[in-house]
Amino acid sequence: MKPVLFALGLAFVCTGLHAQTSTWQPSPGHTQIAIWPGVVPDGQPVPGPEKTMQNPKELTGGRPMEAVTNVTQPTMTVYAPRGKNTGAAVVVFPGGGFQILAIDLEGTEVCDWLASRGITCVLLKYRVPSVPYVWQCDCRPHNLTTSVPSLQDAQRTMGLVRLHAREWHIDPHKVGVLGFSAGGYLVAEVSTKFKRRLYAPVDAADQESSRPDFAIAIYPGHLTTAHAALNPNVPVSRDTSPTFLLQAENDDTDGVGQSLVYYAALKNAGVPVEMHLYAQGGHAFGLRRNKLPISQWPDLVDAWLGTIGMI
Repeated sequence: MKPVLFALGLAFVCTGLHAQTSTWQPSPGHTQIAIWPGVVPDGQPVPGPEKTMQNPKELTGGRPMEAVTNVTQPTMTVYAPRGKNTGAAVVVFPGGGFQILAIDLEGTEVCDWLASRGITCVLLKYRVPSVPYVWQCDCRPHNLTTSVPSLQDAQRTMGLVRLHAREWHIDPHKVGVLGFSAGGYLVAEVSTKFKRRLYAPVDAADQESSRPDFAIAIYPGHLTTAHAALNPNVPVSRDTSPTFLLQAENDDTDGVGQSLVYYAALKNAGVPVEMHLYAQGGHAFGLRRNKLPISQWPDLVDAWLGTIGMI
């Protein structure tokens, strides 16, 4: 991986990003839920540095991208399935180099798609920046380090989804994760570090398993060392979640080696894994369709979920 800030974050920094509102709010009909007790959800009168920003340039799919940064009050937003409910649920981790969250491109747009497929989507607005990652370009010596606050939020959310499975009409044995770039690394982290919470138990949600029943990593990062070995902070074992990987060979931000190394580790451990590599596509394309074949990836995920019995 190149020692530069993740593409989305760099693009926002270099193109004059500006604050639009003090805090991000989901679309009408959806409500943010605080994932930690005693934390007031955004939109209520509490002090906080969170900012919602929009890149003034149209970077993908002819539309600008919205991002959230300085998230200190992590929340989840539940998108109920439309039409037939498959019973499956997916917790979505937007990317952004653990500096920002591409909250629409790799968040709300993904949840709209999943809900249309009869899948409950839970959008996690996890804490960023997440130590030890920092904003400055070319000064990230800890690219392979565990993103502790973000992973704590991911583990906590998995337990909460299972705790509320009956209420939200979810099969607790069909709860998976989907993430992009840094969020793809978070997918690998939560898929391999589920035997122990990174925080002291809070309530009944922390008695539920945080292991995903399936995992989807789209153009993931932080998975390979400079010597093309697996990041030692991702302890793959035979109990790692069944995984779907997708990346473009011309991804100049994270590089196709991220998926290749993780695929090999999963395969060697006997974990069910499916990988799709495309010649073109770059990085940070989300679900916005274009003329390139890689933009059809949601259909591949849909088919894969069927083959593993999740939908």
